[in-house]
Amino acid sequence: MSYNKKNEFNEYQINLAEFAKALSHPARIAILTQLAKKKTCICGEIVAVMPLAQSTVSQHLKELKNAGLINGEIDGPKSCYCINTGKLNDLANSFITLFGSLSGDCCSIKKGGDNE
Repeated sequence: MSYNKKNEFNEYQINLAEFAKALSHPARIAILTQLAKKKTCICGEIVAVMPLAQSTVSQHLKELKNAGLINGEIDGPKSCYCINTGKLNDLANSFITLFGSLSGDCCSIKKGGDNE
């Protein structure tokens, strides 16, 4: 039986990594950008402005929805999606907190790899 080492990390780290994974494809960034422009969007409209097949766009929408970054409703043959601003704000604050804790010089490596 395999052991999932993911459980060794705290909830903050796991959640932030899942957010980062959801944002790790340029198509997902483009989808979020389109949703932000329109405030709401029907899937067909997203597909029309993306250089991807409908099935591929649907998969990216699913990833964004699973991460909680977008909300979606199915209305007959159409799906309507919008940004989950609360979750997106949480994500932004989490990254600000993370990057703030990472600041500072950790070593004195000179440009070019010389370490003197």
